[in-house]
Order: sequence, then structure tokens, then C-alpha cells
Amino acid sequence: MTKSKSLYWKLSAYFFFFFFTWSASYSLFSIWLGQEINLSGGETGIIFSVNAIFALCMQPLYGYISDKIGLKKNILFFISILLVFVGPFYIYVYGPLLQYNVLLGAIVGGLYLGVAFLAGIGAIESYIEKISRKYDFEYGKSRMWGSLGWAAATFFAGQLFNINPNINFWVASVSAVILVAIILSIKIEMTNQEMEKADSVTLKDVGQLFLLKDFWFLMVYVIGVTCIYSVYDQQFPVYYSSLFPTEATGNQVFGYLNSFQVFLEAGMMFLAPFVVNKVGAKNSLILAGFLMAFRIIGSGLVVGPIGISTMKLIHALELPIMLIAIFKYLAANFDTRLSSVLYLVGFQFASQVGASILSPIAGNLYDSIGFRQTYIILGITVLCFTILSIFTLLSPKKNKQGKPKIKNIAKIV
Repeated sequence: MTKSKSLYWKLSAYFFFFFFTWSASYSLFSIWLGQEINLSGGETGIIFSVNAIFALCMQPLYGYISDKIGLKKNILFFISILLVFVGPFYIYVYGPLLQYNVLLGAIVGGLYLGVAFLAGIGAIESYIEKISRKYDFEYGKSRMWGSLGWAAATFFAGQLFNINPNINFWVASVSAVILVAIILSIKIEMTNQEMEKADSVTLKDVGQLFLLKDFWFLMVYVIGVTCIYSVYDQQFPVYYSSLFPTEATGNQVFGYLNSFQVFLEAGMMFLAPFVVNKVGAKNSLILAGFLMAFRIIGSGLVVGPIGISTMKLIHALELPIMLIAIFKYLAANFDTRLSSVLYLVGFQFASQVGASILSPIAGNLYDSIGFRQTYIILGITVLCFTILSIFTLLSPKKNKQGKPKIKNIAKIV
């Protein structure tokens, strides 16, 4: 097996077990908060907001360190070790703290979940995307295995939750042990040129990103479009389970639905690179935005489990297109030395800023006007920002002179 194929399969396996660990411990998070910890919609919104704040604090740090160390696997190893303790953390620390004091529990949980999952995923994705460019394999095909890992865990999560929620948390810890074994087996060689390129990254380079108006236009798209899909997903299981005769039935069916959705997402992740290469990165981002607006508005208009399930499955089309398009958009328009910073700050960080603001607002709207009306408001917001981005995101024809170099722009400024 060639080095490229070997790394493809090992990193795909890493994606699989990382998402398996995340799904087992987090896919029914809002249900766990509501049914086991007995929190209200507003309190749950606060917890998601705190999680987002901790994640956005870590994302710039992860991004800078990732670009500074280049292709070294230190961050992935750190995250893997941290995840081994996810089961004991939920059972013996997080749950009891939330029952004792919601704010204290939210802070402790936000720190752990932000570092391990919510910011950690961006560091992992940007690292593997770098490796895919170096060893010439398609990132989307590797990321597909992450979707399959999420689906595999989610398929059983609802049933296991009905037996005992703690089973899911222990399964997540066992999966994380496999993660550690995988990352220990991976060896990446760095050339002198790659080491010099990584060493050349400075905080000044990162600061100069914020002098680029095109970087800010991308941030507007992410805050107005991307972050809302995570806000929509946060308490969706609570709404979905309420449509069934019993919560237990709703939990179980949601597990099946979420699993089916992510299997579709995995298939689309395989096809998404072809779609993005065909229509272009900007057009793909716009397409993903329109799909998202249709899904969220539709969720507020349809009635019953079948209708809402159909709307939820559209997520399987939009997310892969958006994820592949954002990497290609960044690579085409910005300095690739800062690829991790660009992804973690320009995409992940901006998403968490929006989520930290919108999560408590959406939580209170769920309590006051209901889920359906709130979804319509969120969907219209996405639609407006998507239309705006048609005029603000960079088109290929505007970039014929080459990628904007941050150091050159700094001289002009």
C-alpha cells in the first residue's frame, strides 16, 4: 500500500471514530439536558451559548498552533487523549454539576466540550485537509467516513438512551481509546520547505487577515448562514420527540432518522467534491445557503413527523456541499500558509460567535412562541444573508491575478 493510500485509510478511520465518539455522547445532548437533567428551553439555550463561547475562545488558538506546527500531529493526539475521559466526565462531573448549579455546570462543561469537540473538530478537519493536499487524495472522501461514524453511533443512541443514557457515554470513551491507537500509528514526514513555511507564520500575519474586506464578507456569510444550522439542530430532537405519543418513541425514531440522514450525508460527501468543482466554490456556498433556508422555513410550515423528517433530511445535501466549498474557497482566495487559521477563525470561530448570540435568543423563542414559528424566523434570516452573499463573496473572475497575499496587502495598508 502506498503512503498516500495508507494515510487516507488511517485518517478516514480517525474521522470515523472521532465522529462516533462525538455522536454517542452528543447527538442526544438536548434530550439529555431536558429529560435527565430537567432543564428548560431557556436554560438549555444558555448551555449551548456557553459551549459556543468556549469553542470560539479555543478556535483561534487551535488555528494558530496548527499552522505554526505544520503537519505535526500534536493537537490530534491531545484531543484523542482528552476524549478517553468523555464518559466519566458526563456521568460523574457534568451531570451532577448542572443539577447543583446550571451556570457552574455550563462553564465546566463548556470548557471540556469546547476544547474536545466544538473547537477540536475544526482543528482535526483543517489538519486532515492539509494532509490530503500534500498526499493528493480528496478530502471529501476521507471526511465521508466521519459522517458514517456519526450515523453508526446515532443508529443505536436512541435505543441505548431509553435503557440508560450513561451507556452512550461509556461507548464514547471506548471509541476514544481506538482514536488514540490510530493517531499513534500515523507518521507524517515534513520537508525542510514545509517546516520553514510553518515557522514563517506569525501573529502579525493572522492580524493582517482582518484588514481584508473579503475576509469580513466571508465572516458575514458564516454568521448569517452557517451558524444558524447549528442553532436549528441544538433543540431539534426535543421538538421532534414531542411529535410522538411518548418521548421514548420519539427518541428512538429520532435516532433512526438522524442515522439515515448521516448515511445520506456520507454519500453526498463522496459526491460533493464533484459538485463543487463543477459549479465553483462561491456558487456552491450560495446553493448550500438556499438549501438551508428552504429546510429551516419548511420545518416551520410542515405538520407531523413525516413532514418534519423530510425537511431534516435536506441537511444531508447542504452540509457536504458547504464543507467542501469552504475549504476550496479559502484555498482559492487566501494565503494557504494560514489554512488552519482561516478555517478555524473565518468559518468555525464566526459560526460560534453567531451561535453564542443566537442560542439563548432561539431558546427563549422556543419557550415563548414555539418551535415552528421560531424556525420560520431563522429560515428567513438565512435566506436574506444568502441573497446578500451573492454580491459580497469573491467570484473566480475577480481573482484572476492570483491569490491575495497578506504580506503584500500589509504593505499597501
